[in-house]
Amino acid sequence: MLSSINSRAIVPVACAVTGFVIACCVLLYTFVKDDLIKGEIQHAADLSDTIIKSTRYAMLHDDRESLSNIINSIGEQNLVEHVRIFNKKGLIMFSPDSQEVSQFIDKSAAGCTECHAGPEPKRSLGTMAKARQFTNNAGSDVLAITAPFYNEPECFNAACHFHDPEQSLLGTLDIGVSQDPLKRTLGQIQNRMIMFSAMVLVLTVGAVCSLLYRQVFLPIKQLADFTEDSSGDTLSDEFPEVSGEVARLANAFQKMTRRVRELEGQLQKKEREAIPPDSLP
Repeated sequence: MLSSINSRAIVPVACAVTGFVIACCVLLYTFVKDDLIKGEIQHAADLSDTIIKSTRYAMLHDDRESLSNIINSIGEQNLVEHVRIFNKKGLIMFSPDSQEVSQFIDKSAAGCTECHAGPEPKRSLGTMAKARQFTNNAGSDVLAITAPFYNEPECFNAACHFHDPEQSLLGTLDIGVSQDPLKRTLGQIQNRMIMFSAMVLVLTVGAVCSLLYRQVFLPIKQLADFTEDSSGDTLSDEFPEVSGEVARLANAFQKMTRRVRELEGQLQKKEREAIPPDSLP
């Protein structure tokens, strides 16, 4: 299959270029995917901060009805898969899903283990550590963020509140958003990168093959044709455009051919001189 020099030269080059382009595109897609996911996590974290600030007034005044209306309104958004507020014991206090209210959160579930992995729960987490990705019961991919409600001076100094100043955490907000838009975006990027990679491969391999044929294979073919016809003495008639190493190789072959002819002539002359005159007819 790879008996010709064309195949033995083009196939490895094509494989090397293909592997390089594929590796670069996969690496680039990985970076783009990570950046988009980090951006989505940051967006969800900003959304959770907005919700915490929006519910602050209702919490300070212990207005549970307003707080419930806020949570229900947020839960009605298209991309919001769930939103809930639970206290420090893990009891869900507010949720658009009435079946979740008064239920305890499983502390061994995803999103809880980051804080409750050790004997003492962590007081704070970075933005990326607050996020978790999972597939819900409906088969949809969800990105969830947990954000704590800290006990601030406005909380334990309020007339209607009974929180101990030493209590650092009052509760936690848990919000999950759908990852369908992110998946669609990643799918579009993946398809475009596949098309781009195919275009780069076709153009690159085609250009490399053209250059190899013009600069290497064609001169070698001309050299092979030239060596098969060793009657020529000049290179200019046979190779009007050849230069470099191929021209040096052709010249060397010409010199070798002339040298062989000279030796043949000398050998024939010696043979004739060695024949006795009486033996001639």
